[in-house]
Amino acid sequence: MGLFKSSNSYLGIDIGTSSIKIVELKKESERPKLISYGFSENLDGKLNNDWQLNVKKTAQAINKIRKEAGMTSRDAVAALPTYSVFSSILNLSNVDKKDIASAVHWEAKKVIPLPLDDIILDWKKIEDDTVAPANLKVLLTGAPRALVKKYIDIFKEAEVNLISLETETFSLVRALMGPDKSTVMIVEIGTNTTDISVVDKNIPMLSRSIDIGGLTITKSISDNLGIGLERAEQFKYDMGISSLNAVQDVVPKTIIEALGPIINEIKYVLNLFQSKGSKKVEKIILSGGSSLLVNFVNYLSKILDMNVIIGDPWSRIEYPTELKPVLDEIGPRMSISIGLALRQVS
Repeated sequence: MGLFKSSNSYLGIDIGTSSIKIVELKKESERPKLISYGFSENLDGKLNNDWQLNVKKTAQAINKIRKEAGMTSRDAVAALPTYSVFSSILNLSNVDKKDIASAVHWEAKKVIPLPLDDIILDWKKIEDDTVAPANLKVLLTGAPRALVKKYIDIFKEAEVNLISLETETFSLVRALMGPDKSTVMIVEIGTNTTDISVVDKNIPMLSRSIDIGGLTITKSISDNLGIGLERAEQFKYDMGISSLNAVQDVVPKTIIEALGPIINEIKYVLNLFQSKGSKKVEKIILSGGSSLLVNFVNYLSKILDMNVIIGDPWSRIEYPTELKPVLDEIGPRMSISIGLALRQVS
């Protein structure tokens, strides 16, 4: 959907396992302005082995969205899937500034289970008042060279200028937290995977992914009711966890059972993080399409006994007020792409 003509705007392109989502933003005055947005989705998830691995088809899908949405920019930021990137917090002791890079490289050999020649490493210092001056905390990330090359090839084929690649978690933090430095958990429920990250001072301190997502829930409903995926998807959002006391209601019961592994993983990550230090996770921010399930926020809040909210990636972006109902509905699905575009305009 093209909203305004623009120059000096930037694209945030999220290539997921079953969808591509693109947002075009421009910096104007105090707030970034929404120029356009568009997405392509495939319910059955079969494109997992198609547009993510087929350079030409992925490039064609990107340009189809750009054309249909009236996007003018050819400058883009993209994200590598959280599950494909290695991430770890390193604690370095008594290391001179000039030796930090070599120390990080040495420690990386211990935590990354692949030859470092096959990995592109990146790291950044973490500010931590609790760490002694002689010690240093570093966030290490490593992406497979083959995957990075695949993304570069896709954007070359699409004739789009790839300005930067980052991990999805960083774009989610930018879109959903902004300047908020508190300790929170971000749960991104995608089509095929769920990514869980504990973030402190805008830095992901602990991240885990599981191969369960919104499609898992849809397939469970489809199997239990003997209906097609499209109808099951509609049931999922219409019913949600809407009748917790009605055991005979197959749809809510099926959804609750399908969500079980996600909830267990959230509990595990919370306990793992909070057992390592004095900091406590203050709230959980949900993202991804399945965060919009009826009553899911209240259900999760009750189960975990903590504050749970649906993130609003549009909160720091200027857009026509008449679009608010539509943008609120698609916002959780667009969080990563919004965060990517914000990298260049915020």
